Amino acid sequence: MQAAEQRKLLNALIPVCRAAGELILDIYHSDFEVRGKADASPVTEADEKAEAIILSELAKLTCNFPVVAEEACAAGIVPEIGDCFWLVDPLDGTREFVNRNGEFTVNIALIEHGRPILGVVLAPALGELYAGSLADGAFFESVTGREPIHVRTPGEQGLDVLASRSHGDEQALKQLLSGRKIHKLVNAGSSLKLCLIAAGKADIYPRQGRTMEWDIAAGHAVLAAAGGQVQTFDGGPLRYGKPGFENPHFVASGAEPFF
Repeated sequence: MQAAEQRKLLNALIPVCRAAGELILDIYHSDFEVRGKADASPVTEADEKAEAIILSELAKLTCNFPVVAEEACAAGIVPEIGDCFWLVDPLDGTREFVNRNGEFTVNIALIEHGRPILGVVLAPALGELYAGSLADGAFFESVTGREPIHVRTPGEQGLDVLASRSHGDEQALKQLLSGRKIHKLVNAGSSLKLCLIAAGKADIYPRQGRTMEWDIAAGHAVLAAAGGQVQTFDGGPLRYGKPGFENPHFVASGAEPFF
């Protein structure tokens, strides 16, 4: 996809994410109900209504790409995908949403030939937006304006490691990091972990638990646009459009690959 088309689509996604984020915040400040899905993960009306907004707005775009969306897939609505398709997680970090700690995000990414080429991650409760494309790089946007972001090279004091706030295996993480110099370990929720690496605020995020493609695609797009990568444990790049859309274990990293 040409740079001009990437730029046009990315600019179109930002108001879509913000509209979904406004609806989510309205529900966030209400007495909402939490239900369980078939895989025992939580779901709220915020997930479902935000996804409805996103699907409606994506259908209005001139490109006619299939949309793989979390709640639709949970309901058995899985489209045929081609070389290009959207991945949508309307509310990543539902546990953070339920716990009202603010670390939840709206996520939209475009996949081309198995890799994320552009994406937007909005944290509505924090007033933070991360976005980027392979054509134009990545940026951070808040009430104070927009600024470009880039990954960093780890410092001499060691790696700043991000871990999941709601999912994690401390022993497995310790084994993976064995032999590496660690500066500090920080817990964070949702796809924000990938964005923090993209913004040069951390070095790696290992994930050894179950994730789906829509959980991380937008964050991966921002990270790739900022100069980082996501690798599977065999050292190869994490790819998208896999059967079942489930990810293997992976490590997201900044300027220096982990493997």
